[in-house]
Amino acid sequence: MAVPLAFATAEEAPQVEHFTLDNGLEVVVIPDRRAPVVTQMVWYKVGSADEEPGKSGIAHFFEHLMFKGTSNHGPGEFSARIAEIGGRENAFTSYDYTAYFQQVAPGELKTMMEFEADRMRNLILTDDVIGPERDVIIEERNSRVENSPESLHGEEVNATLYQNHPYRFPVIGWMQEIEQLNREDATEFYDRFYAPNNAVLVVAGDVDAATVRNLAEETYGLVERGPDLSPRIRPVEPEQNTSRIVEMSDPRVGVASYSKRWVVPSYTTAEDGEAEALDLLSEILGGGMRSRIYQELIVRQGIASSAGAYYQGTSLDDTAFVVYGSPRGDSTIEEVERAIDAEIAKVAGEGISEDELAKAKKRATRSMIFARDDQSGMARIYGSTLTTGGTVEDVLEWPERIDAVSADDVKRAAARYLDQRRSVTGYLRPEKDDRS
Repeated sequence: MAVPLAFATAEEAPQVEHFTLDNGLEVVVIPDRRAPVVTQMVWYKVGSADEEPGKSGIAHFFEHLMFKGTSNHGPGEFSARIAEIGGRENAFTSYDYTAYFQQVAPGELKTMMEFEADRMRNLILTDDVIGPERDVIIEERNSRVENSPESLHGEEVNATLYQNHPYRFPVIGWMQEIEQLNREDATEFYDRFYAPNNAVLVVAGDVDAATVRNLAEETYGLVERGPDLSPRIRPVEPEQNTSRIVEMSDPRVGVASYSKRWVVPSYTTAEDGEAEALDLLSEILGGGMRSRIYQELIVRQGIASSAGAYYQGTSLDDTAFVVYGSPRGDSTIEEVERAIDAEIAKVAGEGISEDELAKAKKRATRSMIFARDDQSGMARIYGSTLTTGGTVEDVLEWPERIDAVSADDVKRAAARYLDQRRSVTGYLRPEKDDRS
């Protein structure tokens, strides 16, 4: 479930600490003493949806540039240090945030903080750095998107779903705009967004809050506060009153696939209880092997090889609710679509049973408990929530809000938001697919 997962009871929850340094850096500490490992994640409140028009891909491009040299450390020195001590690292860019993390032994935490604080403001950005890394991004787009009909089709579907909001642009960027990114673009982006008062530090693992506070003040606390940023106000989606179809055929496609999407509220934009109802709706419709879609299309009818639903609730702005499926054997994607539409209509028209709702809540609770066993997963939950308008309290209180959802709430969410008259349907077919 793409939501802020927390814990089943207060007794099971870690004693999460949350404070802010003088320079504006938010800090979250999630103690977990079960293994001598610590995860540090730094989240910046900037993603691809914050890019200037014509500069698509700059957020992801800059993620790559953060691994170059600074005025204090040469290119690759940070990564070499992590490898030397047997740690691991990664980074990722989304529509709403960019994050960097390391997982190391607790005794190395200060060193990780020193390196991360250093590259927050001391990168060396020259044409010799920019050009080769831009070529890397171009090759990445070629391999992951241009050579993938599924990715190309997904971009077209997304660009159709969002008519005005920047979620319609791919995170990696459009090729013609990636090719034009330069040192001036990178420098402006760095100076504007990469500062402690636009970041969240999450530390999870074998640590305590007092130690993390002291280390953070000794490292990140020395970084000067950046200029205050304007509120993250983006173009708003107009009311959507049409159903749209995006169809693509490609000889590289082996099995046809189908999806249908709607623009719906996120946890940040929804009215009280709506996002929780949409979350449980996605679980009941297509969240796993016990869901309606799986049981009907795969188990009973046997017409689908895969099918499900998901809700991208952790977003700063209105987000997407998705159903999908691929046919099995001689079945067609039209048959898969009709069967999924029928399940949606049943929920919207007839509702769900109290037993079905209770089981969905129990599955969500189980996911919460399992989430506690993954340090980086826990850090992601808090980081993604705090960078999309949520709070630590939102994460901790999520189980209570889920428990408060009624069967009528789920029915209303399906009837209000999964309206076939304002959906976007995507069909991806083999080149020679015979249509029914």
